[in-house]
Amino acid sequence: MPSTFNKTELTQFQRDGYAIVRNLAPAATVARMRDVALQHLAEPRLPVEYETDTQYPGAPVSLDAPGGRTVRRLLQAYARDAVFREWALSLEIAARLRQLLGAQVALSQAHHNCIMTKNPAYSSVTHWHRDIRYWSFKRSELVSVWLALGDEQVPNGCLLLLPGSHRMEFCADQLDAAQFLRADHDGNRALIKTQIAAELRAGDVLFFHCRLFHAAGRNQTAATKLSVVHTYHAANNPPLPGTRSAALPSVALPRGDM
Repeated sequence: MPSTFNKTELTQFQRDGYAIVRNLAPAATVARMRDVALQHLAEPRLPVEYETDTQYPGAPVSLDAPGGRTVRRLLQAYARDAVFREWALSLEIAARLRQLLGAQVALSQAHHNCIMTKNPAYSSVTHWHRDIRYWSFKRSELVSVWLALGDEQVPNGCLLLLPGSHRMEFCADQLDAAQFLRADHDGNRALIKTQIAAELRAGDVLFFHCRLFHAAGRNQTAATKLSVVHTYHAANNPPLPGTRSAALPSVALPRGDM
């Protein structure tokens, strides 16, 4: 039987909006993923998102600028290689997601579904945001699963989280036009001080709620950081028709009785 969240982990997810499971992915799976990711990054194999596409602080200003072809994300991970499909639908993930989302869970191919890459020379800063800001589903109840393919710490731009922010409501003036949390707003300063760093080792997995505010700094080390990220929703929480979230079909995860 696949393992599941224990009571402490479930309580933390409900309270803080995230939980970390150490050594969830086998070392052999992590190694295969790294090999494929590095191969696709070297080509690079399309589709990709470049750092310049984000227009985030520190990103190259155009494709023709120095570092302009730096890849930020290898998109469509599920379709890239069997190793990513096997991981995305693995029983270890499915069992935990059923605890959070219900008996029938589906993988979104329209959001995340990528290998995140953070280049040492041209990585950008990602300010405080919630992923649900640009997703369109019946309910704002989705969970992202972030697998570290190597060590993730503050120096190489690991995720920073604001515990409990998934349960909070925010006034319009606390967010900027792009729905980033305003660091200069009096009502946000105390919250930002509660940030924690989601430091991971290869094989560790971070589960986090789509309403949880998170951010990330630049990679200040000599090695590219690689992470695999997928997002999931309950089968009865479909993407809204005609939106970007419905652009690709979702994929059902194995049921608990299989």
